[in-house]
Amino acid sequence: MTADLESTVAAVRPADETAMSAARDLQGRLTKPAGSLGALEELSVRLAGLAGVSPPPLPVPATIAVFAGDHGVYAQGVSPWPQEVTAQMVANFVAGGAVVNAFARQAGADVMVVDVGVAIPLHGGDTLLEANVRRGTRDLSVGPALTRDEARAAVEVGLGVAEALVANGAKCLLTGDMGIANTTPAAALIAAFTGSDPAAVTGRGTGIDDETLELKVEIVRRALALHQPDPADPLGVLAAVGGLEHAALAGFILGAAAHRVPVVIDGVIAASAALAAAAFAPDAVAAMVAGHRSAEPGATVALAHLGLEPLLDLGMRLGEGSGAALALPVVVAAVRVLHEVATFDSAGVSEK
Repeated sequence: MTADLESTVAAVRPADETAMSAARDLQGRLTKPAGSLGALEELSVRLAGLAGVSPPPLPVPATIAVFAGDHGVYAQGVSPWPQEVTAQMVANFVAGGAVVNAFARQAGADVMVVDVGVAIPLHGGDTLLEANVRRGTRDLSVGPALTRDEARAAVEVGLGVAEALVANGAKCLLTGDMGIANTTPAAALIAAFTGSDPAAVTGRGTGIDDETLELKVEIVRRALALHQPDPADPLGVLAAVGGLEHAALAGFILGAAAHRVPVVIDGVIAASAALAAAAFAPDAVAAMVAGHRSAEPGATVALAHLGLEPLLDLGMRLGEGSGAALALPVVVAAVRVLHEVATFDSAGVSEK
């Protein structure tokens, strides 16, 4: 499959009900009380539906793709961090020194870093893909962040990354992101796709004071009033108020869904991108696993809109893919149960 938007969207299919039914039946015959594994049971059923077979393949090996970009809205004072931190943190990811690297090592996942929109040109590394569409977005509060062509190009970067990783043997993809000021476009995307009030979906990001939070809410409100984004036109929404990493993540999620590989959604940036992916192809939700509940309020609103229940709730709001990495062993465990736990018949255990 070529990594273009239309053919990928056309390849996204609904979950396989026969495989889901078989997985539910198998869960009921395993040596444990029915329902005793809680959310893990339904997760295993969903993953069987995605794969079209019960039990589904183990979701290993896994790769976290960290998409990085900068934001013109930074000029409005929505973040206390210097913009050059985006490029500095990309170098830290490539060197293996960030939280996501530590968590990935713990979970046995690879980390790939994708420059889709960093303002400062980066120097290479083995794990860095240079796919820069433009050096940061325009200021979404005064005009469109991207042209439609730029938004499409970023989506197709994400599609291409997903396709390449799956072709290379990845059985599970995890979302990661980096971009100073990127929670502002995330809030705008979530408000646009869910119809929520900006105050309900705009959070403190990397830790801003009350005054800056008020400013941030006002900027999101202003951007939505200016652009009037139409949720039925996801490419238009991404162009108007999105970021390059948000658009690339939307493509990455769509690519996973088209290849029937689970994609673990990290925090608020990934959740906003997941809304865009679902607007392109509603059946893409079948591939999504909500890794954790971010402390950012918009993440909970976005996940509820998608009908996804997060696996972990640790009060985290780092991004990078850190929550997705922590959730990966839980996802693997949910599937391993179907492969390795004996049935009552095979183990000679009496049922109640």
